[in-house]
Amino acid sequence: MNIAVLGAGTIGQSWAALFLANGHHVSVYDPDPKTEKVTKKFVQKSAFILAELGYLHSGNVNALRFSSDPSDAVFGCHFIQESAPENLAIKHALYCEIEPCLLPEAIVLSSTSGLTLEMLRGGFNDPSRLVIAHPFNPPHLIPLVEVVGHPTTSSDVMKQVQQFYQSIGKVPIELKKSVPGHIANRIQAVVWQEALYLAKEGVATLDEIDRIVANGPGLRWSIYGPTKLFSLAGGKGGLRGFMDHLGPSFESWWTDSGHVHLDQETLDLLYEYDGQATSLDRTALRATRDDLLGQILKLKLMKS
Repeated sequence: MNIAVLGAGTIGQSWAALFLANGHHVSVYDPDPKTEKVTKKFVQKSAFILAELGYLHSGNVNALRFSSDPSDAVFGCHFIQESAPENLAIKHALYCEIEPCLLPEAIVLSSTSGLTLEMLRGGFNDPSRLVIAHPFNPPHLIPLVEVVGHPTTSSDVMKQVQQFYQSIGKVPIELKKSVPGHIANRIQAVVWQEALYLAKEGVATLDEIDRIVANGPGLRWSIYGPTKLFSLAGGKGGLRGFMDHLGPSFESWWTDSGHVHLDQETLDLLYEYDGQATSLDRTALRATRDDLLGQILKLKLMKS
């Protein structure tokens, strides 16, 4: 199958690696002249871990094509994964440029982190084949894709989208309603807000809170979501038992949860944390993240 990737930043490169690993032909568009070199390097770098996860064509740069023209990139492609910057004007301009060149059956999938479909559809004369398909970073490893259609999007299009992502090893979840930020980003935004609030209140440092999440709830969340975990915590009584035991406590914690704004005090806290981390090798940190993700995913595949 021919697939186009529009925008070859962190997300676009990751998508390209996964599509190639599944044996598809991929055409990439990005205005940056370094795109071809950087994308090929990423594809080759991610080949080992994708092969470990059972993808038979990982690292196949021979199936990559690059273009400086988005209209050329989408020519003959059945699926177009749009991963342009999170800027509505840029996305609309891109849609206007590619629409006349799309196959009649082509589906455009936007990786947008938080824009709604209602906002995106303004870039198309006929937006009926535009669907939000928001991945979780890095897309070549983390299975989640949040899929959002419009009330006017045909069920056939949504079925094709689900089947496409399932065929490449993703876990597509269709949202029944469009909301800014979708679901995963809204949840992590709330968690991060509470982390910032606790740090500003002097309860713990940001580094300590990170370690609390990574060594506590984060480990459980990689297995089941919070509602199922709390059902397990309720023992034989399930959620009824859990709510009888801890429901009032949770309600008091919800009421007491903090709100922060991106004022100078909050920004200074974040930049101070980042400054303390300047000695860290971010390339090495990403490599460790991806290696551990791969190991977790292999274990989950064995259990499925």
